[in-house]
Amino acid sequence: MVLASGSPRRLELLGALCDAADVELVVDPADVDETEQPGERPTDYVQRLAAAKAEVVAARRPGTVVVGADTTVDLDGHILAKPVDAADAGVMLARLSARTHRVHTGVAVVSSSHTSTAVVTSFVSMAPLTRAAIDWYVATGEPLDKAGAYAVQGVGAAFVTRVVGSVSNVVGLPLTTLAELLAAHGVHVGHRR
Repeated sequence: MVLASGSPRRLELLGALCDAADVELVVDPADVDETEQPGERPTDYVQRLAAAKAEVVAARRPGTVVVGADTTVDLDGHILAKPVDAADAGVMLARLSARTHRVHTGVAVVSSSHTSTAVVTSFVSMAPLTRAAIDWYVATGEPLDKAGAYAVQGVGAAFVTRVVGSVSNVVGLPLTTLAELLAAHGVHVGHRR
């Protein structure tokens, strides 16, 4: 199996599944344009990017099963992707303060037989964040490469008051849905044996 992502979080999650199922995992990140299309809904955005990443890698690795994924934060229908810098991260966190937002992950599995895609949505509620808390968190560097400028699996968890839905989805790879997609391609991991 090939993971079309350089994300250490996705590698950790998928790697654990593959190890348990004795499936070899190779990492081969895809380089695709992640520019949002005009009028594109957040769910369509992540599904398109997940499929594009998996298809790019599948084209250069025929005969493999390739997993692609993309995650974004959706606040009132607006995509909050990775911040461009520390100031942008601070703005995003201020917008998320004391609000509930959606986290969408598009997942694609491509094999020689077909392509399967899905989008999983979780709801995340954030605590009220003071300017000092935001500045402190941004200074840790953690928010700078995360959609929505926070990591639920890291220090950012201190700001999350509630998650409704898949926690692994918020981290970047919804494992239950991925196991279902992989099973449709003849790869059995997790509880889907």
